[in-house]
Amino acid sequence: MLLEREDLAVTAHRRGTPGFRRITLALFAAGLATFTTLYGVQSLLPALTGEFEISPATASLAVSLGTAGLAVGIIPLTALSAVWGRTRMMTASLFAAAVLCLAQAFSPSFTALLVLRGAQGLVLAGLTATAMSYLAEEIDRGSLGFAIGLYVAGNSIGGMAGRLIASLVLDVSNWRWALGVVGVLALGCAVLYRALILPSAYFRPAPARLREMAGTVGRSVTDPGLLRLFGCGLLLMGCFVTVYNYLSFRLLAAPFRLSHVIVGLISVVYLAGAVSSALAGRMADAFGRPRMLWASALVTLAGVLLMAASNLAAIVAGLVVTTVGFFAAHSTASSWVGARAATLGVQGPAIYLCCYYVGSSLGGWLGGFAYGGAGWGGVTGYIGALVVGVLLLALGLRSVAPATPRIPRA
Repeated sequence: MLLEREDLAVTAHRRGTPGFRRITLALFAAGLATFTTLYGVQSLLPALTGEFEISPATASLAVSLGTAGLAVGIIPLTALSAVWGRTRMMTASLFAAAVLCLAQAFSPSFTALLVLRGAQGLVLAGLTATAMSYLAEEIDRGSLGFAIGLYVAGNSIGGMAGRLIASLVLDVSNWRWALGVVGVLALGCAVLYRALILPSAYFRPAPARLREMAGTVGRSVTDPGLLRLFGCGLLLMGCFVTVYNYLSFRLLAAPFRLSHVIVGLISVVYLAGAVSSALAGRMADAFGRPRMLWASALVTLAGVLLMAASNLAAIVAGLVVTTVGFFAAHSTASSWVGARAATLGVQGPAIYLCCYYVGSSLGGWLGGFAYGGAGWGGVTGYIGALVVGVLLLALGLRSVAPATPRIPRA
């Protein structure tokens, strides 16, 4: 007789136990690999613009195609992971993504690079679609917010490491070597993940039921709370990716004229995001998600406005504040989606991630037109409007009724 998770909740991994440490470290390494390969190319956009003689908006497709692949793959691969297994899906995704990153270093053209980037995003969807489901199944509910915060922290450090390593290599070599080094790092993270991850204790394989999956997706988009959270994820990611896509163009040009190394070092501010995401998980558990989401969006907006200054110190400070606010808001919103979707019995986390990466691909690409048309002032207006949209959605969430628990069928 198979036991349900509620019957075994007493044995779920809690914070402070060896199992909790192994799982969170493994998922931290997985997040590190995912975002190192996904966003390391952001530091290379100016180099791609020069080599292939393309505009910044066109160069940004190297980022957008990767995140578009993620958006396309998340929902179907979520369903596949229910058949194939959580840890098996994540393992295959990490190793395939590392190999594709290494292949990008040998791209004969920009078009070939885009094809490989899209394929890499598609395989990474297997990790991002599965990681939070794995955590929700294996981690005690009282420790889940903190565990998700640590996973998101791995994402933030991965984004920093990818940009920093790519910039350092680019300063002494070229973008091909930079992608090769990032690929080797991702391969090492995949090996570490495989060595640490614990087999699923509460996962039970189930056949793919396309009609049932379509029904849960449909119910997800009729819940007003989930709809607002999906919108928050889309707008937040559109803002954040736009900042990191085009800030390097601003800092490499007059009047700053910084080197690739210095611009890459600025990405160390991602560490602030790693800290804020972990703290936000704990604070959301303690003070409630509505307050945390609203406060985090306000912090993000303050950072956006601060970056509008022409002073380098103010720009860096604004980047820190924006990064802190973004990761705190994302950690809060994603854990809120997971809890609400579990109560409703719907595909909320997969749809949230789909919207999140649509925001990255579409929002980041459109931000290139704002930059090309009006410089950083255009970017400030564009991303400021996105964050105001998040604030309005977060305000609406305060009046949404709590989810009604799903009553299991007899």
